[in-house]
Amino acid sequence: MKVSKTIRYEDLTWPEIAALPRETPLVIPLGSGFDPDAIADALGGPSVFGILPALPYGWQASGLAVPRNLLERTLVHLLASLRDDGFRSVFAATPQNIDPGLGSAQISIPEVRVPLEQIPTEKEIGKVVLIPVGHTEQHGYHLPMSTDTNIIESIARGVAETVPDLATTLPVVPYGVSTHRRSFAGTLDAGGRAFEDFFLAVIDQLVLRGFDRFYFLNGHGGNHSFLVNVVKYAGDRYPRIFCATSWLYLSGPDGITALKKDRNSKIGGMGHAGELETSLLLHLQPDLVKMEKVVDETDFVTTPNYYMDWVEGGALIANPPWYDDTRTGAYGAGSLAAAEKGRAWLAAAISEKITHVREIHDQHTRRESRREAGYGGWGIKI
Repeated sequence: MKVSKTIRYEDLTWPEIAALPRETPLVIPLGSGFDPDAIADALGGPSVFGILPALPYGWQASGLAVPRNLLERTLVHLLASLRDDGFRSVFAATPQNIDPGLGSAQISIPEVRVPLEQIPTEKEIGKVVLIPVGHTEQHGYHLPMSTDTNIIESIARGVAETVPDLATTLPVVPYGVSTHRRSFAGTLDAGGRAFEDFFLAVIDQLVLRGFDRFYFLNGHGGNHSFLVNVVKYAGDRYPRIFCATSWLYLSGPDGITALKKDRNSKIGGMGHAGELETSLLLHLQPDLVKMEKVVDETDFVTTPNYYMDWVEGGALIANPPWYDDTRTGAYGAGSLAAAEKGRAWLAAAISEKITHVREIHDQHTRRESRREAGYGGWGIKI
């Protein structure tokens, strides 16, 4: 029997993806229970194919489904990203009897084990539901496409394991929004409005189940403005929940202090694939870091009100092409990274998020007390 070679797309750097033959089949699985051999059979036994990170929920039988049209829109955007990069055979792999409406871009795999263990259950109502969102995005010559996902997943897991009485976590979603995706090969884009609608539908489902406290943990800067919109829509739709997000991680006073304590780069050294993210990956997954390929890039077009570092500064908000400022896809000084810094910064990020979880509980509890007492408009009968 012919054996197909499987490529883990998320472990590659963008130059490695750029070098792949464009006839290589690429597959986005719905769920992580797929046998690669079964996918190879469904593809007709290619000599090599690539598997992208699994979408962990959103589809029927995942334990947390959104309306089919919203799932379809999200997948259409993701598959279109791959086609835009020139790949001609791109598919979503689905469990049997699951039809997201993709037609010939879908392959159905029988006998798939669907893992549901990370979907919050009724006994966890009252906890803050962490919703980690990463991305599959280029990170220069030396870091894998999974960088944002690996980091935010580790932070979410650290929070849930440290304060299990206060928080529970959904599986990390490895796809976000990149409006700059054409600049370098490999980056995906879930589409801003499709992304917002998908996650608002996730909140819908969780509210229906009785959950009322939510925290979107964001691992990718391009997601931020869209997650802010989700939080605003959710708060308007459900006045008695508390739904929040924040700018990435290590962005509050304690986090900034932790960064300053150990960083060696100047401003501009931590923008993207720089000292911070490289240090975190050296701690979390050193086998995926290619330090010999690091290229420091700090030549961002900087003005007083527009510049790039980890906590971006200035009054101006803009979206110029990335290749204006970077030749390799990196913004920062990855050469200054170290695993020990990554260990310390991960611990600080988890601590920062635990503080936020406690504040979300405090906010929700105090607001509910006011509501029950008829404070302000809550006491007006119409």
